[in-house]
Amino acid sequence: MSTTLPAAGKPAGTEAAGATAGGGARVEFRGLRRAFGSTVALDGLDLTVEPGELLALLGPSGCGKTTALRVLAGFEQPDSGEVLVDGEDITRVPANRRDAGMVFQSYSLFPNLNARENVAFGLRVRKVPAARRRERAAELLDLVGLPEHGDRYPHQMSGGQQQRVALARALALRPRVLLLDEPLSALDAKVRANLREEIRRLQLSLGITTVFVTHDQEEALSMADRVAVLNAGKLEQCAAPAELYERPATPFVADFVGTMNRIPGRLTGAGEVEAAGVRLPVDGPAPAAGTSGVRVLVRPENLDVAADPEGADTVVSASFFGAVTRLHLDLADGTRVKADLPSREAAELAPGARARVRPARRPVLVEAGTP
Repeated sequence: MSTTLPAAGKPAGTEAAGATAGGGARVEFRGLRRAFGSTVALDGLDLTVEPGELLALLGPSGCGKTTALRVLAGFEQPDSGEVLVDGEDITRVPANRRDAGMVFQSYSLFPNLNARENVAFGLRVRKVPAARRRERAAELLDLVGLPEHGDRYPHQMSGGQQQRVALARALALRPRVLLLDEPLSALDAKVRANLREEIRRLQLSLGITTVFVTHDQEEALSMADRVAVLNAGKLEQCAAPAELYERPATPFVADFVGTMNRIPGRLTGAGEVEAAGVRLPVDGPAPAAGTSGVRVLVRPENLDVAADPEGADTVVSASFFGAVTRLHLDLADGTRVKADLPSREAAELAPGARARVRPARRPVLVEAGTP
């Protein structure tokens, strides 16, 4: 379902100023801690969402991302710490007095109300005049691409259409902040892909600050201005999608976001490392000189694979994904790696084939230890 939370201090019969009038809010989490018995859901979370930004909270189940969103919405109270919106401490402000709109995973529209009435529900609660309610509902249904669906009831709409109505309802009172709690997870893949493009388009056109919880990496990386990766209640890294993918700050982020190979290597000095017979520049800090063994972090798409009857590496299996095929290979030293190749190039690399695997000549991340 979705809900719009009236702003503190706003009189009945008015709509909250904000997103659709231009200008999102700045949101700050300061030292948030929340525990449920012996389970710590948030452990000193510090995070800022800039005005007009779409920030994705990403992480495995139990990492604290949904708890953080619920604290921002006012559905959970932190044990300690603060939540600020445009510098105002709203930590103890009741949920129904926060200027935010929320869309949940289960959209659950009111079954006895048509789409227009669902969108206008919050306006009716706020005693906005009927003519203005109807006008605003029509405006929003048009905005989400459902201008002809105002008279339809939830059972007459697809899941994607219902979630568009839920989104329109969340925007009806022009909230300063939009909160999305895995709103696409109940939809099939094609509808999900289309709707995430629509949500991003709307968010950019409205300029509304948006916090989006998801466990889907593709959603987070494709939609967000920045992605905050949480693990066991702590913030591991918050960065733009490309930086998060190319330069993970911690081993957890390297493993959780995308796929990462770890190939044995040795430091050669002068900011270089040798792996699989190739010398590569080190990106970022390297282990101290004299470290006995290092691991070179390489994404599957950054491994070059060539068929070679005399090669020391072996293709173990291949998984076809349309334009791309993922190869699983054993290197000469026994290290198992994954490589992504255009399917046309991978056709000659059948399981059992001998091959030559080399990291692409580009800067790499290095960590101490052996695989």
